[in-house]
Amino acid sequence: MRRAKVPETRTGLVRQARRIYRGLAEAYPYAHPELDFENAYQLLVATVLSAQTTDLRVNQTTPALFAAYPTPEDLAAADPEALEELIRPTGFFRAKARSLLGLAKSLRDDFGGEVPGTLKELVTLPGVGRKTANVVLGNVFGVPGITVDTHFGRLARRFGWSTSEDPVVVEQDVAALFPKRDWTMLSHYLVFHGRRVCHARKPACGACPIAAICPSYGEGETDPEKAQTLLKYELAGKPGQRLKPPPDFPGPPAPPAADTAGAAGAP
Repeated sequence: MRRAKVPETRTGLVRQARRIYRGLAEAYPYAHPELDFENAYQLLVATVLSAQTTDLRVNQTTPALFAAYPTPEDLAAADPEALEELIRPTGFFRAKARSLLGLAKSLRDDFGGEVPGTLKELVTLPGVGRKTANVVLGNVFGVPGITVDTHFGRLARRFGWSTSEDPVVVEQDVAALFPKRDWTMLSHYLVFHGRRVCHARKPACGACPIAAICPSYGEGETDPEKAQTLLKYELAGKPGQRLKPPPDFPGPPAPPAADTAGAAGAP
């Protein structure tokens, strides 16, 4: 199979990008946030904790965290050392504890204990950047947003949608190719595909559902049988990252922390 070329015209690039979107939507109709949460506060905290670790590790950590601090007011009053110990498994726990305490105090003092629903307000919270804000806006408030994590950025460059390593520039480049209504689901589709198939080191090109329209086909393993062994999570018959996945998720739930005794799988 020959790789598809990146179109030379703007119109061609938009058409190819939207074909890729449709292909990923067909491959992952169940795509969703892979952090467990029940409200805006929980998703905000979980997203801050997800930096430099896996969603699974966060999902194994947050039940005890939210049991101890069920509201922003509770978290704002937390003992720093106790908080650090609870979130230690997620790594960088001292810096994350400072961010959580800061954002909780800001929610309490500046927003009446409620998570604000605008990008402008969310990014004023300690530890909250555009990526975290867009996660919350898109998945709680229904405000379209593009979430540029490492997977999204990698795939955007492989698809020829952006050449930048700067997440803000990538967000702007990709936003120009799609209508706003698609932004949130586009983020889910690219993250799902990046975690399961289009890996950083060994993309499973031979098992890719959009191989025929991908400009980077051939960067990874093209033999179908060998590529099949590179698939991850539900595509490999294994659990995803959520302990409480949506009802339509095809894979089994991830094991709880007590059963994982070691590193949580690839992000």
